[in-house]
Amino acid sequence: MTPRVTPSWGATWLGGGRARFRLWAPQASGLRLRTDDGDHAMQPTGDGWFETMIDNVAPGADYAFVLPDGSLVPDPASRAQAGDVHNASRLVDPHSYHWRHDWQGRDWAEAVIYELHIGTFTPQGTFAAACDKLTHLAQAGFTAIEIMPVAQFEGSRGWGYDGVLPYATHNAYGTPDDFKHLIDTAQGLGLMVLLDVVYNHFGPSGNYLHLYASDFFNPSRETPWGSAIAYEKPPVRSFFIDNAIYWLTEFRLDGLRLDAIDHIRDTSSPEILIELAESVRATITDRPVHLTTEDNRNVTHLHERGEDRSVPHYTAEWNDDFHNVAHVIATGESDGYYRDFTQDRWQVLALSLAEGFAYQGQVSPQSGTARGMPSGHLPPTAFVDFLQNHDQTGNRAFGERLIALADPGMLHALSVIHLLSPHIPLLFMGEEYGERRPFCFFTDFTGDLADAVREGRRAEFADFAAFAGGALDHVPDPNAQSTFTASKLDWDHCAGTEGQAHLATVKKLLTLRHQHIVPLLSGASGGAGRVISHEDGIIAVDWALHGGTLQLRANLDDRPRDLPAARGALLFGTHPGTGKAPAYAVAFHLDMEAAQ
Repeated sequence: MTPRVTPSWGATWLGGGRARFRLWAPQASGLRLRTDDGDHAMQPTGDGWFETMIDNVAPGADYAFVLPDGSLVPDPASRAQAGDVHNASRLVDPHSYHWRHDWQGRDWAEAVIYELHIGTFTPQGTFAAACDKLTHLAQAGFTAIEIMPVAQFEGSRGWGYDGVLPYATHNAYGTPDDFKHLIDTAQGLGLMVLLDVVYNHFGPSGNYLHLYASDFFNPSRETPWGSAIAYEKPPVRSFFIDNAIYWLTEFRLDGLRLDAIDHIRDTSSPEILIELAESVRATITDRPVHLTTEDNRNVTHLHERGEDRSVPHYTAEWNDDFHNVAHVIATGESDGYYRDFTQDRWQVLALSLAEGFAYQGQVSPQSGTARGMPSGHLPPTAFVDFLQNHDQTGNRAFGERLIALADPGMLHALSVIHLLSPHIPLLFMGEEYGERRPFCFFTDFTGDLADAVREGRRAEFADFAAFAGGALDHVPDPNAQSTFTASKLDWDHCAGTEGQAHLATVKKLLTLRHQHIVPLLSGASGGAGRVISHEDGIIAVDWALHGGTLQLRANLDDRPRDLPAARGALLFGTHPGTGKAPAYAVAFHLDMEAAQ
């Protein structure tokens, strides 16, 4: 069993009525701890740290730190809150949950990921309610769920990327033990559980670190969310590294997805992202742990493989290039970052399938700067591909899903390519049954902050052609309860005729993937992909995998076309494979004789 690790920040229940409380407060001349039985002096222990040990305390007790001016602040490493982010923190017993399954994890090559948001995944929007839908996911062929951030944020509803207490499960979803029960239930069904974590900023409401630890931030550098975090300082590094290990050990998660790491800038050696990954892998050695990243720079140094094909740092990267070019092909949209994918789109699609990134150092027309590094040397499983995710759906003004924007034939063709390519597929909740409800951006702010978010949201779309002439006034208010409610999944649609037809297709494709493609992925090396054709909608790509060659032949044109020849057995085809292929035809062949 993986050893438990005691984080350096926050409250630690030691058992026997005893607990330790620690806080880094280098700008404070003194601190007190307030509990139900009064105030307790905290002793300075050097380098800005304060600590105290309390007897006769029990899990469930509320506490807060008292600053020299009398202000009360919650624990930034709170494991649970008594109320919202401004209220007292709550002592938690990390051993109170009794695990039912001796889970050993799964190989990354088996991953088929289902991204979900706890608050909108079910009508109830809780950890407990989500458990009831996990059998549906396992039976559909998913092997992993990826949960959008659950760290405590302001209000009762939000995406989670504005969290301010990254150790605390959001109490609108349930307790820490409720989250553990969800993880335990999922793993009992064979589902890995991955969690989104945000280490690049804190949300705009409820972060009090600046009052007593202004050194936590680097005012000389700005991010889109304010002053950058000073990752070079040891207490700051430990705050985030301990957090990653905390989620992976105490909650037995299978992995983490680190949000927008291009905003985690650190000149230390090693940089914090490297130290975090190495610390995780040194701590957890008895089961697979999968660390993935989101990073618009298209870098590869974090995802390099060892000589034995091991993963020393990060397992995979979210591949926005595949999504962006597929979206342009499906919808014809060219606003914003889609501008970079309108030229040579067939070549870009083929390259992203063969080598992962399409931008490998070329100049982006949108930004005018070069972006990316060569990526073809990485194995196919180093890339997580998606046609939709929370960002690409929810950051649209009206949260429309791709099913409302694309021709059904084109969408089906792209879905087949997505689910049968050797990259790791990710689907956004509801996609498996053709959900038609939107997924909008929503928050639960009040006052001036609510006004700023509302107006900022509308300003994001001011330059888009579709919003000329006053259409901005119709962009949903992020703070309205109705915006949140409209984003909840429609499980009745899943049970209907259309939903069941979509679900049957996904099940069929994922069954083929697990039976024929996954066995070739674990030993697959870099340099596997090769573009055969990208001529006017004719996409042909071969992947030399471990034990056979997977071959894609697709006609994404709206008229019949000839496809390049393929060897081996037909694994899946939307056409007979002879003569001209009809519009939006896709075929995958598997040549087991062409072993690598």
